[in-house]
Amino acid sequence: MAAVRILRPSSSSSSFFVLLLFFFLLLPPVILSGSNTEALLKLKASFIDPKQALDTWKDDGSSICNGTKTSWAGVVCIDGFVTGLHLGQMGLSGKIDVDAIRELPGFRTLILEKNEFSGTIPDFSKLVALRGLFLSGNKFSGEIPDGFFGKFLRLIWLSDNAFTGKIPTSLGTLPHLTELHLENNQFSGAIPPFTQSSLKSIDLSNNKLEGEIPSGLSKFDKKSFAGNAGLCGGQLGTECKAAIEPQSPSDPRVVENHPETPESKKMAAATIVLITMLLLLVIAAILVMKKRKEDFDVLGRENLDEPLDVQVAQGGSNRSRGMESSRKGMDSSRKGSTHNNNKNTGMGDLVMVNEEKGILRLPDLMKAAAEVLGNGSLGSAYKAVMSSGVAVVVKRMREMNKLGKDGFDMEMRNLGKLRHPNILTPLAYHYRKEEKLLICEYVPKGSLLYLLHGDRGPSHADLDWPARLKIVQGIARGMGFLHTELASCSIPHGNLKSSNILLASDYEPLLADYGYFQLVNTPQAASSMLAYKAPESLQYRQVSQKCDVYCLGIVILEILTGKFPSQYLNNGKGGTDVVQWVLSAIAEKREAELFDPEISGAKNALGEMERLLHIGADCVDQNPEQRPDMKEAIRRIEEVQVERLSEGAAIQQAPTLKDGYADQTSTSHALDVFEGNNTDLSR
Repeated sequence: MAAVRILRPSSSSSSFFVLLLFFFLLLPPVILSGSNTEALLKLKASFIDPKQALDTWKDDGSSICNGTKTSWAGVVCIDGFVTGLHLGQMGLSGKIDVDAIRELPGFRTLILEKNEFSGTIPDFSKLVALRGLFLSGNKFSGEIPDGFFGKFLRLIWLSDNAFTGKIPTSLGTLPHLTELHLENNQFSGAIPPFTQSSLKSIDLSNNKLEGEIPSGLSKFDKKSFAGNAGLCGGQLGTECKAAIEPQSPSDPRVVENHPETPESKKMAAATIVLITMLLLLVIAAILVMKKRKEDFDVLGRENLDEPLDVQVAQGGSNRSRGMESSRKGMDSSRKGSTHNNNKNTGMGDLVMVNEEKGILRLPDLMKAAAEVLGNGSLGSAYKAVMSSGVAVVVKRMREMNKLGKDGFDMEMRNLGKLRHPNILTPLAYHYRKEEKLLICEYVPKGSLLYLLHGDRGPSHADLDWPARLKIVQGIARGMGFLHTELASCSIPHGNLKSSNILLASDYEPLLADYGYFQLVNTPQAASSMLAYKAPESLQYRQVSQKCDVYCLGIVILEILTGKFPSQYLNNGKGGTDVVQWVLSAIAEKREAELFDPEISGAKNALGEMERLLHIGADCVDQNPEQRPDMKEAIRRIEEVQVERLSEGAAIQQAPTLKDGYADQTSTSHALDVFEGNNTDLSR
């Protein structure tokens, strides 16, 4: 029998193996493209796709991910890896091949919301590195096994399905859990204990839960638990009664029941009536006292998933004339009022930072008729009509404690000095440690968001192509002004989106809610301000003025397509990923399909629209180094306008363009405010 020799590697061969191992460690980013393609095509084969939403998923020999770019619908790439799938509202059904997803290294986020998947939940526990799981709005049913969820999960959305059984106790032990939404299912039994300090949002409403709400969820209000008849606890205003121990007949605590006499029934009824009347009197007295104390506090709880899409703030050259009459009546007492306004002891008064509209005082504001407007990502807002007829918007801010009182005052006074035709300048503020009130003018026409997506009346019809081009140009000029005046700030605006773009009567845009980067607490800013949704901020926590450029690009794409950007939302529900949609269409030379039907028929304007579309696409480039700076973006936008003028278009017939060419350095009066989504969706 031949002897078998076992060869030991020499030192030189050891070095070779080390080099070989190092080579293979470097190799995956290069060779994983094939495995990515194979895995996604395997996943696609498990779907039923009646809308052919995944037709772009096909193997053409090229890499799926080119850095952060891809032409595959719904695929999210980072550094050449597939890190997420955003496949919401595509009409998909069938099975979900979890094993195929497991083959994607670095996979973090799965969004399958509002599709047609049914049956028991697939074994997503195999995806051990998963960070976000979004399955809301499907037809999943059955129980979810305990221990089902991976320990790295942060965001879990399973609402609007038909899940049954108990809520898995393992959810209460996930160390990084931030958002949990199980509403509108059929979960039953007790709520398991939750101990995570990381939990920021939870909704268990409209199930069949019972028992006491755990103490670990005491910070959440009754909306999180409504629609569960068997639940009790302080949030719901129902006391949890202790179970009564069974008693034997010989127990001295047992009292023999005697039939009630008619007299005893009458006395009991009279007692109940008397107690009820006394309670009503006490409640009425409390309400009267509370109203006297808090006439000013008319806002409801903030709902940070909803953008402030209401009509706020009139500015520019169309200010309310009622202000002038009120100013005359105040002139004689201005000195005293100004002194009081700057004195912030106790409740204090309003601190005026812009007196162009006269002096406003807190007692007058508290007596004004008020109307709740809405809740934005940075606070609540309402309209107040003063006795003089002047209408203002008051914003109630709870997360502006980044600076002390002196620092806050200095920043607000700096903002109050800004003047530009495309900015809305604040009028006054009221300082309290726990919250701040910011006051600006009311603009009746409302926000760009409202006119684009909420109003289908004459104002919406007026948003023709010349009007939209004028709006984009005005937005760009306002941003250019802010980037000059607030150049020392990392993010001069920080929250540019359509709800913070107000439209004067001539459709001149007025930018609002800017300059709050220095004021808003960093955690709240990161979750609420749109600039933090830029890719470099989401991935690396980096912020710069290029984040504002990214926001400008989102707005441009929104105006051109007429689609509500999903980037504005914090909960991942609804909207259109305008960035992915537009970039995919441009790559496939389908630009003409992107434009809002209400402007796509504009005569001889398709070329202009496409030029502006490409500017917007460049502004949302995943790589901030590849984006234009604000000055370059403005120059390119102005060239689109100049080209239109040179073509001899009938601009006189488009009043929305008639004032479009004032030099931003020579014009004088206009103003500014603030707002804040989003979301915070796929971290």
